Amino acid sequence: MTKFEKAIKLIEERYGNKEEVIGLATIAISKNQDRKPRPAVRMVCAYYEDGAFYISTDARQAKMLQIAENNEVAVCGLGWYSFQGIAENLGWVKEEKNAHIRANFKKYFEWFDDHGGEDDPNSIILKITLTEGTIIDHEAKYGEQKYVIDFVNKTAE
Repeated sequence: MTKFEKAIKLIEERYGNKEEVIGLATIAISKNQDRKPRPAVRMVCAYYEDGAFYISTDARQAKMLQIAENNEVAVCGLGWYSFQGIAENLGWVKEEKNAHIRANFKKYFEWFDDHGGEDDPNSIILKITLTEGTIIDHEAKYGEQKYVIDFVNKTAE
């Protein structure tokens, strides 16, 4: 197994097929007092599958307005990881093309049926496709303690 395959296996075991609370960082639309971009971060519920985190959100939220301006984002979590990625609005959660993800929201997010607001067309799916980042495994389950991952080129150091 390559180092990249070990890293992916670790990510899938830790964050796949379940709800994961992650920090999602975007670039705010408003600038700081020096007119420079500034970060904005918030906690969101997500699940991981095939190189991406999926998030249920409302299209009118500030994060979605920020992503419309700059779709490069960062995510991190208490599981000792920090990744960068590209954010994409997949549209209304009830669109036929989103059936698989919607089913996973219902399966992994206990709150989704009561609070997902899926009948509202503004209830959308946010996909974060990972591009690069680092994950730490203090147990060295697969022989490594640190993986610096390039998801695009499928490599890890």
